[in-house]
Amino acid sequence: MLMVSCSSTSPNVTPQGREASAETRALGAGAEVLQGAGAPSALDIHLVGFHPMADDPSIQMEAHHFCRQVNEDFAQCALFDSDGADANLNGVEYIISSLLYEQLPEEEKQYWHPHNYEILSGQLVAPGLPDAAEQALMESKINSYGKTFHLWHTGNASVEGDELPMGEPMLAWSFNADGELNESLLNARDEALDIDTNEIRQQRAVLIDMAEPQEGVDMLAGSFPERQKPAGIEDRENSRQGRGGGPITPSEEKKDSEEKKDEDMQQQDSNED
Repeated sequence: MLMVSCSSTSPNVTPQGREASAETRALGAGAEVLQGAGAPSALDIHLVGFHPMADDPSIQMEAHHFCRQVNEDFAQCALFDSDGADANLNGVEYIISSLLYEQLPEEEKQYWHPHNYEILSGQLVAPGLPDAAEQALMESKINSYGKTFHLWHTGNASVEGDELPMGEPMLAWSFNADGELNESLLNARDEALDIDTNEIRQQRAVLIDMAEPQEGVDMLAGSFPERQKPAGIEDRENSRQGRGGGPITPSEEKKDSEEKKDEDMQQQDSNED
């Protein structure tokens, strides 16, 4: 078991509903004793980072990942808004190596975000691990990709969240340049965990030479015109341009596909007439 961090943050929203009755609490306590934790007990790696939503990067959330490293190339994570017993489950992320990413169908790749900036910038941390162990963990994730959906906008230090999961799942992306993440979120995280992201960034400079150009780095470029990509962060060639100036987003891809179908149907009707 790798996870050694202790609870240090609180959720930003309290779910709507009545207080649990004595009977409900007793049932929960009994189940804990008789059934055990099961699958969740294998989620023994704790990572903390930040996610912007692909279709609306102004929606930004701190994400506590509790992960299981399934094999050398694949990990799966449950996402929470904090790390305490009252944390709200608000998403899921799958992490794959560059080896698996290159084997994905081209159409599938649009859902997977790059990780190098998160690692090199110090935004992604493994709280509680000794420095050497955290550095080794981050080195193992260089050039990896993640597929993330948030099912609940639980807010952040600056924005109030929803009291219940509302609407469609949101595809999340990664931050890939300085000037994208809301600094207030980073400062609040650092204060809560008693860490210094700038110091961590300096320590991870030794990983820069390992970083390869990744796809999706410029996905949100149109939303952050003042962004600056640091050393080690490069976008591979991608000619698909979205309405915001960066590569096309999944929702834009879907809309374009629907519009193309409509055009084809109209053309077919015109030919029949």
